[in-house]
Amino acid sequence: MVEPWIALTLAVISCFAGFVWLALAMNAHWQQVHGFSAPNAKTRKTLRLLGGVGLLASAVLCFIADRPSMAALVWLMLLAAGAPSVGMLLAWRPQLLRIFWPKVSAEKA
Repeated sequence: MVEPWIALTLAVISCFAGFVWLALAMNAHWQQVHGFSAPNAKTRKTLRLLGGVGLLASAVLCFIADRPSMAALVWLMLLAAGAPSVGMLLAWRPQLLRIFWPKVSAEKA
């Protein structure tokens, strides 16, 4: 069994990563982070899939960490905190989000 604090920490990380991947699937945010026009269709689809999986994983981890009523509340709070965090990071230091999708050199061609 996973310790609750470990599951919650992983839930925070996966929620944040999920929102970052969903943001990178958008042309404007991709350009902010990587500095050129847009991801190709395959990359965009992969980013959307990863974003959904990240958010779903955060929900599952919340349910592993706590009872269902508290887990749902914590997950909603994570969603409410994760999206603005990514938005603020996109406005302040978008290049920091490159660690979530660093493979851009092959896509330039």
